[in-house]
Amino acid sequence: MSATSFESLGLSAPLLHACAEAGYAFPTAIQVEVIPLLLRGQDLLALAPTGSGKTAAFALPLLQRFINGRQHAYRRVRALVLVPTRELAGQVGETFRRLGSCCPRALKVAVLHGGVSVNPQMMALRGGADIVVATPGRLLDLLERNAVRLDAVEALVLDEADRLLDLGFSAERERVLAALPARRQNLLFSATFPPEVQALADGLLRDPARVDATAEPRLEPAIVHRAIAVDAPRRTELLRHLVKQEGWRRVLVFVATRYATEHVARKLHDRGVRAAPLHGDMSQTRRSEVLAEFKDSRWHVLVTTDLAARGIDIPGLQVVVNYDLPRSANDYVHRVGRTGRAGAGGLAVSFASAGTQAHFRLIEKRMKLLLPRERVAGFEPVDETVPTPEAAPGSGGIKGKRPSRKDKLRAAAALAEQRGAKGS
Repeated sequence: MSATSFESLGLSAPLLHACAEAGYAFPTAIQVEVIPLLLRGQDLLALAPTGSGKTAAFALPLLQRFINGRQHAYRRVRALVLVPTRELAGQVGETFRRLGSCCPRALKVAVLHGGVSVNPQMMALRGGADIVVATPGRLLDLLERNAVRLDAVEALVLDEADRLLDLGFSAERERVLAALPARRQNLLFSATFPPEVQALADGLLRDPARVDATAEPRLEPAIVHRAIAVDAPRRTELLRHLVKQEGWRRVLVFVATRYATEHVARKLHDRGVRAAPLHGDMSQTRRSEVLAEFKDSRWHVLVTTDLAARGIDIPGLQVVVNYDLPRSANDYVHRVGRTGRAGAGGLAVSFASAGTQAHFRLIEKRMKLLLPRERVAGFEPVDETVPTPEAAPGSGGIKGKRPSRKDKLRAAAALAEQRGAKGS
């Protein structure tokens, strides 16, 4: 028996069959480390990048714990998984259902999120549920309606904990935690590890095991990274050129605002590129339709924000384009991690204008990248001026007019570089 086989991890025969049915030939690195720990009931802090197989890493041991338990007429929620986005809730719920379909006793999985009517979810909770996958806001809504109880939860999973923190869910998260029993297993998964995640882990976990699959923000080796110098007003035109010239058939484009998703997608569509926007103001039904259409190649380009794209999984995604640069190196990891998944090849392209060069250099330094600034014939930048602190607009990912602390640091770095160049 191979040391890297699912059999060696202690999974039962039904779950081994489920892994085979799901096409899991061998466990991923995070699964090899995590599954035995969770089967022993330990609390866990796991750092794992997107696409690493972390959902199955916690779903399989939780399913194994529950399949042999007594079944009551009214199912009591035994596992709660909190996620930051609707799309991720759907994907995690589907993983539990798929892997649990081979179990001797069918487990009921409820997926709860906003963007759709609450009534069908209330109906689905009649008779209880074994496992609940939820976004915090909708879960609290259903708790207040007495549609779900959490007093029997044995295991709590915070999936993409860094994203939960980024999205300002702290108050909602604390209200959910207050509804849980004090004695339970706690599992915290995060792709990045800012100080806020450590503070959350310190307050939540009891003598946890720690699995660190990404001590630094990690980039998949299968992803090729490119940076193209271009004036900001010509980015849409350059994007259209690259899609046509390089034959990209499935491209995820990141912009800074919801307005930009509509604006860039419309300009591309008007110029013969099949492009669609994806953002948080869209209904959940429409978001699901757009994603399904993109996966079916009806759209070649999907223009989205960080918020709307969190948690989505697009098989065979060829290219990610940073039309607007991300706010941080951690956000860069999350963006480019949408391509090159499961060892497949991928391409990450960033547009860098004169006003964002200093910010992009900070991202490169954090990611241990040093990318040449490509120039595409016909799109060579005209504006080579490095902004002064007073004039610095910040990166594309910074909203609002008042500069943040990071904006000021970027501007100072740009000014220092400019002065250094003059003095040399």
